[in-house]
Amino acid sequence: MSQLETIKVLGICGSLRKHSFNAALLRCAERLAPEHMQFTHARIGDIPLYDDDVFQQGFPEPVQRLRQQIAQADALLFVTPEYNYSMPGVLKNAIDWASRGADQPFAHKPAAIMGASAGRLGTARAQYHLRQTLVFLNVHPLNQPEIMIPTAQNLINDQGELHDEATEGYIRKQLLALEHWTRRLQSR
Repeated sequence: MSQLETIKVLGICGSLRKHSFNAALLRCAERLAPEHMQFTHARIGDIPLYDDDVFQQGFPEPVQRLRQQIAQADALLFVTPEYNYSMPGVLKNAIDWASRGADQPFAHKPAAIMGASAGRLGTARAQYHLRQTLVFLNVHPLNQPEIMIPTAQNLINDQGELHDEATEGYIRKQLLALEHWTRRLQSR
């Protein structure tokens, strides 16, 4: 991949609420993305709960759509809240569905992880659980910089927009690192 080719990033948000901290974080990442990075967003709210009996009959349409989006992406950006010390069930469910079958689309994809919460640890535990899942799926998670935004209610306005210079700087650094990581992995 040449330095000028566009990197297609699939943003996967683990929160379904329109004005969630993490939806705001994903929108901010898209706004701050490097010039040669293009985002699409995964919809995971309409994916049914995983059921192997259903899987045996084929992938439901929302799962087919997600699998196709993952396959077409050059890189993934997971943005996750933390629920009960882990990633949200809706995100884990989407990953479980999309990873089924011998042709699972996650393999060898570079990925970055970020998250925001009202708490002081800023999604650290959720991100570590997500990272473990991604390693099992042979995704190549970006190690640094990590973005775990604490007390997000102080950084995101009532319109669901993040406008904090320091946080935006961290996001820019992570996206640049994801761009370099993606280009490095694709040049192999």
